[in-house]
Amino acid sequence: MIQKYRYALAICVGLFSCRQTFAVDRVTVYAAASLTNAINELDMIYEQKNKVQIKTSYAGSSTLAKQIEAGAPADIFISADVQWMDYLQNKQLVSTNDRVNLLGNRLVVIAPKARPIKLKIGKSFDFTRVAQGKWCTGDTKSVPVGKYAKQALTSIGWWDKVSTRLVETEDVRAALNFVARGECQLGIVYATDAAISKNVVIVGTFPENTYQSIIYPIGLVNKNTESMKFYKFLQSSQATKVFKKYGFSVLK
Repeated sequence: MIQKYRYALAICVGLFSCRQTFAVDRVTVYAAASLTNAINELDMIYEQKNKVQIKTSYAGSSTLAKQIEAGAPADIFISADVQWMDYLQNKQLVSTNDRVNLLGNRLVVIAPKARPIKLKIGKSFDFTRVAQGKWCTGDTKSVPVGKYAKQALTSIGWWDKVSTRLVETEDVRAALNFVARGECQLGIVYATDAAISKNVVIVGTFPENTYQSIIYPIGLVNKNTESMKFYKFLQSSQATKVFKKYGFSVLK
């Protein structure tokens, strides 16, 4: 009996030592869905060089901000617009000194690759002559890409006609997937999202003066040694190369 106890104790001590040896710190990043590919690549680069696990959660910026407000354990938040970062700052969950405008993007119209159309974006063009189907974009009341889309469509006088056939989604990747599967004839997404899908083509680009500048701010929600290191890494020259690879403009 004593021998069995000693054996069990040795196993427990061994397991404890193993966990201590290989234990890693964790940084939790909540990021806009459009950043999925870029942040995933940066996570891998960072984890290979540091004993830190990067945990990510991707969704619409509005969803993530509300989750953080409700107590979700985010260390870093990257929004696809300044409004949702402002929202958390007003709730005193992000400090002015701990947020930076990191990235920029463009707004485009996409169609399924198998069914492209000729679209001319402008007030004088009647899009209903070439497109009678559904349009997809993010929720126009809360999801940044949807809000940008409504601004652009309103600016060129298309909103009234598009709104009656609009499918509003929980984030930009959902809109992208609807178009890629052919469930929507057209979609309004970021240029970076269009670039990562082999099943869609860009059929139009909105002039930048038709919508508010697309800015991705990054903010520290939980300020500690590891979160600050990763926060700074995302603003480094190495991160810049990755963001540019995926089509983002880098503001910092």
